[in-house]
Amino acid sequence: MSRAFVKESEDALPELPELPLSPHPNHVTARGLRLLRERLAANAAALAALAAESAPDPLHQAHLAREGRWLGARIQSALPTDPAVAPRDRVAFGSAVEVLTPDGARHRYRIVGEDEADPEHELVSWPSPLARALLGARVGDTVVWRRPAGDLEIEIVAIEPPAPEPGAD
Repeated sequence: MSRAFVKESEDALPELPELPLSPHPNHVTARGLRLLRERLAANAAALAALAAESAPDPLHQAHLAREGRWLGARIQSALPTDPAVAPRDRVAFGSAVEVLTPDGARHRYRIVGEDEADPEHELVSWPSPLARALLGARVGDTVVWRRPAGDLEIEIVAIEPPAPEPGAD
């Protein structure tokens, strides 16, 4: 039967496309996994509060439901890292790294999972070009950070190995 002859409800919404999932393994720190779980709980609470309204906004419900599915998938695919097995002498997932640029500026970055990344707070995701340049390096090594603005040689001046989060799972 042709869709032209099917009466659709005026309340029906087009299905929202699912939020894309990263093609990379979902490595997470204990903090990153905790943050994902907190976001999922807040999402569920917002969805429940919206459903309790006398006239809930169906589009808002659809957006919250989609975000909840995405968060659930990210938690389900999470690969928590164990800070105890991280090398102490090399940059690893979860490490904080202090680098020196050719102009003498010092910067500090922590390598985290994609969902925890926040460059404004010096948290860089492990598949980023900066993290890929740093991973495996030792203090005193110079690595090349391949950037759109041009390659930059940076020297590793300090490494703080990942530390377990208090109360981590």
